[in-house]
Amino acid sequence: MKKRIISALKLVIAFGIGIGIIYLSLKDLTPHAKEDIIASFKQADYRWVAFSLMFGILSHLIRAQRWKMLLQPMGYDPSLKNSFLAVMIGYFANLGIPRSGEVARCTILYKEDKIPVDKSFGTVIIERSIDMIIFFSLFLLTFLVQFARINEYVNSSIFPALESKFGFINADMFFAQIVGTLIAITLFIYLVFWKKIKESSFFIKVLKLFSGIWEGLKSIVNIKKPLLFIIYSLLIWLNYYLMIHVGLQAIPQTSGLGFGATLSVLVLGSIGIMLTPGGIGLYPVIVAQTLVLYGISADSGYGDAIGWLTWSSQTLMIIVLGLISVLLISLNKKKPTKETS
Repeated sequence: MKKRIISALKLVIAFGIGIGIIYLSLKDLTPHAKEDIIASFKQADYRWVAFSLMFGILSHLIRAQRWKMLLQPMGYDPSLKNSFLAVMIGYFANLGIPRSGEVARCTILYKEDKIPVDKSFGTVIIERSIDMIIFFSLFLLTFLVQFARINEYVNSSIFPALESKFGFINADMFFAQIVGTLIAITLFIYLVFWKKIKESSFFIKVLKLFSGIWEGLKSIVNIKKPLLFIIYSLLIWLNYYLMIHVGLQAIPQTSGLGFGATLSVLVLGSIGIMLTPGGIGLYPVIVAQTLVLYGISADSGYGDAIGWLTWSSQTLMIIVLGLISVLLISLNKKKPTKETS
């Protein structure tokens, strides 16, 4: 009972944060910006939206095939259909209860292919480890490739506001100075408090997490075709990238944005999805603020429009495919009863 109450509270808090972010992001919009958002939704070319979702579906299909590869060394070979349905049900479950999808998809495979949940769940952990490594690599790549643009934005937009309050701040290479300061603080904390840090429970948990990631990476050598597994992993994120890039073509104001903008939206938008269920509320805000770096004014409403358009279409895709997957799985269960009657 206690666990159920805690789970319910976590769900309420997560959705409360998402709804709060939606309210805060919309309440300060000017009437003109709200008009632009509505106009963008009306004028959007939804053929681009539909095309972008094809890449999203393809990424989930590749994920299902990659999952099969992780299960095969243990002697299990579920059908691609069941793996895909389980993946989509997992995504669908995560919209309601964060992190419940991992258990849900493993439960589906147990019911359909008699694969023990503990073994399939271990492969999901490996999957997540690989995805996190790719994500952090892309995050670093985005930071390095877009450093000049970010630095320019901070100096031209954020710094003037700070300078009016803190006149002693030097405008030259402000962003670089911030990064340098953070590195210096990190080194100071490391040198002074390292002994206490490594004995803390938080550090031990983090160490176990990275240890699990490392063990997951080592297990890839047991896969029959490790190179193909790596290719699948990269293709998943390539399809994420293409889904966003094609989606940006839906409205004229964002259709001309290039590689850097798409990469930034992919990486930073992923953070929003990690922090709130399905990115509710936070994802559109992050997309809008990210596109400010690329000339899409926050006051115009176009950044908000494309943020809400991409988020709502992706969420609708997961809901529709999730419900269809639940229906197909339920029909699979009825087949044995029908045959024996």
